[in-house]
Amino acid sequence: MANNIINFRIAYKVISKNLFIVGFALLFSILIALIYSEAIWPFALSASLAFLFGWILTKLKPAKENGMPIQKRDAYFAVTFSWLLISLIGSLPYLFSGTIPSVIDAIFESVSGFTTTGSSILTDIEALPKSILFWRSLTHWIGGIGIIVLVIVVMPSLQIGGYQLFTLESSLQEKIQPRIKSVGFRLLVIYLILTVAEIALLLLGGMNLYESVCHAFGTIATGGFSPKNTSIAGYSPYIQYVVMIFMLLAGTNFVIHYYFLKRQFKKIKRNDELKFYLLMVFGLGTLITATLFFNMQKPLEESFREAFFQVISIVTCTGYATADYMQWPLYAWLIIFFAMFLGGSTGSTAGGIKMARHLLLFKNIGRIFRKLASPKAIIVVRLNKAKVSEEMNSSIMTFITVYLLIFAAGSLLLVFNGVDGQTAASSVATCMAGIGPGLGSVGPVGNFAHLPALSKIILSFLMIVGRLEIYTVFMLFSKSFWRR
Repeated sequence: MANNIINFRIAYKVISKNLFIVGFALLFSILIALIYSEAIWPFALSASLAFLFGWILTKLKPAKENGMPIQKRDAYFAVTFSWLLISLIGSLPYLFSGTIPSVIDAIFESVSGFTTTGSSILTDIEALPKSILFWRSLTHWIGGIGIIVLVIVVMPSLQIGGYQLFTLESSLQEKIQPRIKSVGFRLLVIYLILTVAEIALLLLGGMNLYESVCHAFGTIATGGFSPKNTSIAGYSPYIQYVVMIFMLLAGTNFVIHYYFLKRQFKKIKRNDELKFYLLMVFGLGTLITATLFFNMQKPLEESFREAFFQVISIVTCTGYATADYMQWPLYAWLIIFFAMFLGGSTGSTAGGIKMARHLLLFKNIGRIFRKLASPKAIIVVRLNKAKVSEEMNSSIMTFITVYLLIFAAGSLLLVFNGVDGQTAASSVATCMAGIGPGLGSVGPVGNFAHLPALSKIILSFLMIVGRLEIYTVFMLFSKSFWRR
């Protein structure tokens, strides 16, 4: 009976592949441990368990099921449980090595890595073995490419969540459906090119290879884990500008990068979300630059660099920091709090509500005012010159409403658990959006170590909910999902 609702054998196939990917990534971390003469058994044992569970799942599917297409319910189930299982496996190196002895803390750190959130419970990052910190950054990189393939290839091909409107035009979707693997491979190539390019530029700036790789993983995945206690603050202005540029690129829809490589510049030019994304970044960045220059009397270049780095980091949900924005004037860090709800572009590694949804929200508000002025007028909402259906409009407005309701509910739960209001609200906002640092005691110079265990569990759940765009997870809790 259950097989009529979800084809578990197909779901197991997807989950097992993800476990194998994590297993191979753990084996790669063994190489780093050998280079730095550190213990390899935490990674070897974790990899063995990943391969074992993956192998068991492959045995639960008969060969005759291999050619069957994955359906929507299969995708919801497989995606949610993939992220849960890889997060659990990812926590094992922390536990086995004793670097994070608490199970809840280890799971929090692992979930934060794979969801590219970057929130951390570590108080002295540099005290950890280099192989563990490498694994911590690698979880970002794996989670980042997973999200890109999910949002650009899987969800549009299944007509899930309206992503076909944001990421690919219909002609490209038709080409992609029979060639999902090849398109996924091209996206991986773009992801690799950006990663290698950043590593090279960071090396030119004097950063060593190990730190360059870790920071590139955190930047391209918009994750924000750094092997340094001071994040990017201790590096030169050149390094900060390089990271800033690549954060901006990583927060851009990867379909834009795809078009750029194919030299289809007209399609880039007419992309409304890209224009809105750049407008918000440069608008907020300029506003805070003026604040730092005129109110705090900082030099113009420093004001520009400090303001734009923090704005780009928050908007793209990366979470790297070069300054403590809690020391800025009140309205400046309130702008930062507002930016936590923006998110980068759809089809990027960034989290949050996403720029396309905000743009459509503003377009709908504009339509309401125009309808008030001309009640009989038929006003169509368009995105990239394509008409947005009323069903799609309703879906997007509902998503924003549900997102804000979950934010409010999560904040209240943390307050009831003894967390102060400012910290509770910013913790939920930053974890749902996959940013990393928040406000108050979880600000850019703080961490999440002091929060109660229950609050960390709630925030870990919200990281997965936010990363998988809410509906993917919450569908599993609905009665209709489990009906035939």
